[in-house]
Amino acid sequence: MKRALITGITGQDGFYLAEYLLGLGYEVHGLARQTGLEHIRSNLLQDVPPELYQRCQLHAVSLDNFPGLYRLISKTPFDECYHLAASSFVGERLADGYQTIQNNIASTHYLLAALNEFQPKCRFYFAGSSEMFGRPKMAPQTEDTPLNPRSAYGISKVAGYHLARNYRESYGMFCGVGILYNHESPRRRPEFVTRKISMAAARISLGATDKLQLGNVEGRRDWGYAPDYVKAMHAILNHDEPKDFVVATGILHSVADICEAAFSHVGLEWRDHVVTSETFYRNEEDVPLVGSALKIEREIGWRPITPFKKIICQMVDADLARLKQPT
Repeated sequence: MKRALITGITGQDGFYLAEYLLGLGYEVHGLARQTGLEHIRSNLLQDVPPELYQRCQLHAVSLDNFPGLYRLISKTPFDECYHLAASSFVGERLADGYQTIQNNIASTHYLLAALNEFQPKCRFYFAGSSEMFGRPKMAPQTEDTPLNPRSAYGISKVAGYHLARNYRESYGMFCGVGILYNHESPRRRPEFVTRKISMAAARISLGATDKLQLGNVEGRRDWGYAPDYVKAMHAILNHDEPKDFVVATGILHSVADICEAAFSHVGLEWRDHVVTSETFYRNEEDVPLVGSALKIEREIGWRPITPFKKIICQMVDADLARLKQPT
């Protein structure tokens, strides 16, 4: 039986990855802050099925706790390590991003250093991001596109990416990198625009509210499905060689497309309920963030399979079910 360690196991990707690996027969371990474990155990964390985490071995070790992390890595052997944990709110001002940069870079370095010392044969996955490209000069982006981050999060991810590559090239560790574009699900956090829209469509359909404020509805992104993308993570770590792969759909959709899919699913016209506000406005990039997944499809055989509209409708259905639950 293979044994995997997942950082950020209580997040969207960590949840789906744990579920997927358990289905493959893995023994799954996860890192979570003590407060996260307390929420799981008391079932206070929204939409967390405790039975999934009861099948995992959870460790109350923070990634910024270097001694605690070293103790865990020195005592428990792992075949695979998926480093998903990160401070990840992209909308944060660069001037305010001290903690994002410090935490994300340090945690990646701590984890790689501990694995290199105690478990150099453990395969390591680093969760890269399309934000590493920032404002690209070409589309679609590939593994060879120059990195040009424009956020604290993107900068921290570029640093983590170079750390992973250095441990791969200098120490011979198996460090695979997935450069993931936006990926959504019913477990997406509420501050992200996809979930903001799905929740609003559900509430408005039930008469709980009437309006939704958004910024630039013409803004476009490459949106995929989180359960599809965690399969790509596993495939990257089980490839013959440690490499970097863009994980994307290669298809652009606008915020207006999300609104159309979400509101039409509950029989509403989105233009009757969406109000644009400069407070949330973000300028559209001259060159959009859209990825080419040709390399991962050619070398590994992975491709996204869940259609965009199905993802959004699933999110709306999940929010409707949450709102209908007795309080």
